[in-house]
Amino acid sequence: MFPVAHIALQQIDPFYFSFIRYLIVGIILSVLLWLKEGRAAFRLEGRGKSLLLFGTMAFTVYNMSVFLGQQLMGESGTIAASIMEVLMPMITIMVLWITTKKAPKTYMLPSVAIALVGALLVITKGQLTFFVMAGQHLVPLLLIFMGVVGWVIYSMGGDRFKDWSTLRYSTLTCLLGSAVNLVIVTLASSFQILPVPTMDTILSIKYEMAFMILLPGLVALLSWNLGIKLLSSLNGILFINFVPITTFVIMAFQGYHISNYEIFGTLLIIFALIRNNAYQRKESRSKPLTPKAFTVAHDPKGEMIKTVSQNP
Repeated sequence: MFPVAHIALQQIDPFYFSFIRYLIVGIILSVLLWLKEGRAAFRLEGRGKSLLLFGTMAFTVYNMSVFLGQQLMGESGTIAASIMEVLMPMITIMVLWITTKKAPKTYMLPSVAIALVGALLVITKGQLTFFVMAGQHLVPLLLIFMGVVGWVIYSMGGDRFKDWSTLRYSTLTCLLGSAVNLVIVTLASSFQILPVPTMDTILSIKYEMAFMILLPGLVALLSWNLGIKLLSSLNGILFINFVPITTFVIMAFQGYHISNYEIFGTLLIIFALIRNNAYQRKESRSKPLTPKAFTVAHDPKGEMIKTVSQNP
């Protein structure tokens, strides 16, 4: 996503880029939801405020902040945006800690730390020049960080809508987030802060926009929300650490030479995911069984019979 966005952002500002992208994604999702679940699926059911919050976090705060920070940093913004994504598991743990007042499991923090070290090795290739660059771009990095926090909040929001289908949650949050984007670009253009892109400008990035709409926009959104629903936000977000892995696999096919630092970092990330999952399985097996329930009945002779059945 980030290398493709880098090309597009040289032609269009990140605000209209995000608005146009998710406006089209929202239309496609709406058609799919209408066909699969009908008009009733578009009802907010009194949860409009939550949907608006989570939609704004994902489709406004995340996209506009991350891509603005990436654009301000230039080519190095692609690397910065990638490494900020890896902070998501740590941010998730901190947000849960603050909101629920419940400390994370003792095995989670080491897993996240190991994955973070692995991702740092992959992206920096063991060189400290990245951190020198980071100090020179504080404002763009803060924008990217703010966007990443927004995506974490959105991912956690899915836990509140487990009774809804993934398609419904994705569609309604995307539509509401796109509505917020419309207000932002309309006001910004009215005050001549942002130029309205011409059709020639939009057509000049048609291939990049098509990719951003169909894969990171549509397919990844549905896949991510379904994965989070099945694994929970804390476990699912750990997989964001695969961002540098997939990036370098693609680059390797393009002739890029992968260094030992990148190989070792990749192995650390995989180890962290396996370690976290192993501890979770061990924890689930050690939980006490649900007490058995029984009913009392009498046979034809009047003697008492106790029937035992497991609770569901």
